[in-house]
This record gives sequence, C-alpha cells and structure tokens, in this order.
Amino acid sequence: MAADVLLGLQWGDEGKGKIVDVLTKQYDIIARFQGGPNAGHTLEFDGIKHVLHTIPSGIFHKEVTNLIGNGVVIDPIIFKKEIEALLKYDENITERLLISRKAHLILPTHRILDAASEASKGKKKIGSTLKGIGPTYMDKTGRNGLRIGDTELPSYKQSYEALVEKHKALLSLYDFDYNLEEMEQEWFDAVEYIKSFQLVDSEVWIAEQMAAGKKILAEGAQGTLLDVDFGTYPFVTSSNTTSAGACTGLGIAPNKMDDVFGIFKAYVTRVGSGPFPTELFDKDGEELQKNGNEFGATTGRPRRCGWLDIPALKYAIHVNGVTKLMMMKADVLSGFETLKVCTSYKYRGDVISHLPFKIESDLLEPIYEEVPGWQKDLTGCTEETEFPENLNNYIKYIEDKVGVPITLVSVGPDRKQTILR
Repeated sequence: MAADVLLGLQWGDEGKGKIVDVLTKQYDIIARFQGGPNAGHTLEFDGIKHVLHTIPSGIFHKEVTNLIGNGVVIDPIIFKKEIEALLKYDENITERLLISRKAHLILPTHRILDAASEASKGKKKIGSTLKGIGPTYMDKTGRNGLRIGDTELPSYKQSYEALVEKHKALLSLYDFDYNLEEMEQEWFDAVEYIKSFQLVDSEVWIAEQMAAGKKILAEGAQGTLLDVDFGTYPFVTSSNTTSAGACTGLGIAPNKMDDVFGIFKAYVTRVGSGPFPTELFDKDGEELQKNGNEFGATTGRPRRCGWLDIPALKYAIHVNGVTKLMMMKADVLSGFETLKVCTSYKYRGDVISHLPFKIESDLLEPIYEEVPGWQKDLTGCTEETEFPENLNNYIKYIEDKVGVPITLVSVGPDRKQTILR
C-alpha cells in the first residue's frame, strides 16, 4: 500500500491541520514527517478550536494511529503541555500516539541559542519562532544531536551534559543572559513523560504497516516556500518541507508515495521576515488580515497578506509533484469587487513566469491580472452548486494557470465548512 502526502504550498499557515482532520477518516495512520513546535495546525469542530504543535492532526479520530516521525524535532515541555490540554477532551489520546526513537530532542540550551542568535541579528532577523528549531537541526546535521532513543540508554545523561557544554561554549560568544537551571528540571520531568509513550523504530514500523495494507497520510508542517533548500533562503525553516521530506522524515521510499495533496490559500500570507512579492500595504491587505483572522497560531504575530502568486504556486506544485490542489479561505475573498492575481514577474529587466533565485523587491516586481470578485457570503455553502459564478470562474482560472485540479474548497474554519469537488 502506498502513502499519500499532504503539505503546504506557500509560506505555511495554509490550513493543513483542518484538511488532515477532514481526510483522516480515509486513513489508518497519520504521520508527521518534519518540523517541530514552530508549527501551529488549527482544527475547529463542535465549537472548539484546537491548535496542535507537535502532535499529528489525526489525533481526535479514535480509530486512527498517529506517528511523530524521525524528521520531527520535539520539545518535551511543549509536548507534555499539549497532551495534557488534549486529555480533557479524550483521555485515551495517549494510546494512539507513537513516537520515533530517531526524532531529535530540543534542549533548553537550543532555545537559549535560538534567542541569543536572533537577538544578535538586529534588523537582519529571520523571524524565528524562538522554539529552538534551528539550533536543534544544526546539531542533527552536525552529528551532535540527542534523540528520543538516547533517553533509553545508560549514557543518556552524559550525552546530554556533553551537548550542553558545547552549547555553553557557543553562548559565551553572545552578550545574552540566561538561567539554565530554571529550565532543566521541567525538561527532565517532561522527558520521563515522553518515555511513557510507545517509542518505535518508526521506519521499520511503517514498513510493516504498509505491508499489512494500512493507508498512511504523511502530514507536513510549515510550507514549501520555507523549505531549507527550495524556499526563500535564508528566510526559511531548518527542515525539508517538500514531499521529498516525507521520504526522509518517515523512511518511506519515493516509489511508495502516491497522491500529493497541495494546500494553498486563495490569497497569500507570510509570518516573520523575508521577501513577499505580492504583499499588500493598503486597505485590501488590512481587509484580508481582518477577515481571515491572520494571526499566527503559534506566535500570535500578525500575518502579512497579499494577492495570489501563480509563479510561486506553480513552482511549489513542480517541486512537490502535486496531484491534487485544495484551496483554503475562499470565504475571506468575499466582498472584493475585483481580485488581483500575480501571473508573472519583471525580474532584472526581463519578464519571467517562474520563481527566480531571489525574489527581493529590489530585483523583482509582480505583474498582475484582474479577475471579478464575488459578494456572496460562502460560510453557509454546503456544496459546490451553491458557489457564486465568479468563484467558480476564479477556481477554473487558477486550474488553467497551474494545470492541476482543485478538488477541495474550504469556506470556513470548521471541518464541516469543506466542499469536495
């Protein structure tokens, strides 16, 4: 049995958590393959909003197993708090959550290093969530990291101390005050809590499940344009957010992958620093931010808003091999008389229709086409036949531009406000 992949095609915050929750009933296993608690996947149902940071978004479905894969980095303290917040809704949640032994741990000193590094950058900050993600992945690739499986070994404490000493040496290069002792006890207690879960050699476990015919959905975090290789470097995250990351983050071979579901907003948002060609600084941008409640689920920071960017979307579709598109927040565009869509760029004197090496504003200028908007409130729509004509035209316009069908349209935050096409 092959696995499907679901991921974001923009700068994150596309609505992946909601769609995983909607699709979960079709799968046996939901597996997170990268990222850490810098993610914020929002699910809303029965009038309650849930924000998941580390835990896969299929956790509320009682017949489904959820796996935190080897490509994820875990902060034990955040993980423990997240689980405790969910237990009041379902006390059996812990029984259907597995954790890869090869997942890396975020240490207190990783968080301190993250804060010290970001503070030292001044105006050149990359917009880190300060969760210790970057330093943890640096230790992973530098072959110094501490993994979940290490906590089961007699040498665990020595490995921890050795890594902390390395971090202290690095911190001595910064003018930054910190109190490690205040953070450590809570961290060690949370590690013991994690060890009470079922820890697995996840690549072997997944192979066994696939051989048994189980259906798997790999859940990505952040978005394609934040990929460490293919995103808007250096304003990116520290992991591979593309479909290739699902292979390395779970141990699934490329020829065992099937559908790739690409999630995108009907417009574009970005949190933190970095270039953003279609960003709006006028009343239209303010209206998108207000109507879309565009504030980060993890940080609470306001999201920058802009019109849909077709070259960037085509680029994300290409690098991921997207087979089906899912458009989120169509309801937020209701009320705009005219919508703008970026269809190409003026880049260093030439007109191009692809995402170039750099997209900073001094190098690139978006070229727009205008399409008619719609006035109808979409939040009450329950089927495609209720869509206004101009929404159907907007959907077809995008499909014609990118060459991939839009199979789902979201018209509100609740799982019920999801229209299959």
